[in-house]
Amino acid sequence: MRLSSEQILCYEEYGYLPGVRMLDDAQVETLRGELQEFFTPGHEGSELWYEYHTNESGDPNQVLFHALGAWRIKPGFHDLLWNPRFTVAASQLLGGRVRFWHAPLFCKPARHGGVVAWHQDYSYWTRTKPMAHLTCWIGLDDSTVANGAVHYVPGSHRWDLLPITGLAGNMEAIREVLTPAQWEQFIHPVAVELKKGECTFHHPLMVHGSFANRTELPRRAAVINAFLDGVRSDSDEPLLRGVPPVPRGQTMQGDFFPLLFDPKVMDG
Repeated sequence: MRLSSEQILCYEEYGYLPGVRMLDDAQVETLRGELQEFFTPGHEGSELWYEYHTNESGDPNQVLFHALGAWRIKPGFHDLLWNPRFTVAASQLLGGRVRFWHAPLFCKPARHGGVVAWHQDYSYWTRTKPMAHLTCWIGLDDSTVANGAVHYVPGSHRWDLLPITGLAGNMEAIREVLTPAQWEQFIHPVAVELKKGECTFHHPLMVHGSFANRTELPRRAAVINAFLDGVRSDSDEPLLRGVPPVPRGQTMQGDFFPLLFDPKVMDG
């Protein structure tokens, strides 16, 4: 389950690592079954979501289902966090003990699935410091250029933190905050096509986004966001809706931010 040295070098050089097998077919089907219940507002356990948007774009022709908190509602999504295919690789990429941050869902229905606009994940996470975070994007369907696969701008993980320009709707919005040299790198973004059950890891400053789904099949994905143990709160407000505040400067830990993996335990 450990990444090879070549895979780690790929992540460090380009800011992302694609094509890592995360789930088998039976596990994918289990998560798909649990996911189907989430699409109906008011379903059992719906009060446990941190965020819940049946369509974050607000445009019925550009539907993006986006929700945070599935791990609190269904056992499959809960157990996904402790999948050693994730935790071992995450520990290698982060360089130590892995602690949970949160786990979004991003789903695009057939024919009218919306975009996820270009962004850096850490732009939304500055209430936690220092930046020692990681994203794992897991396909619950085959993802292709046609149905809205994630696109990356290789090397953009070395850029400074960019302002937020919106998550759903306008793929061109980020242009207003880029330098001419940065915008030139958008000429050839890399589309990461994955088989269901495969994942891609990416850096918290990696610029990424995904285009619309106009195919006859959905494009569904589960995401795990984690950070290196020792990251602290930088806010006295609740870090997630319904979660008790972690005072500014205190280490993130406890029931809502559990330790997922300690490499010292694995090494004996």
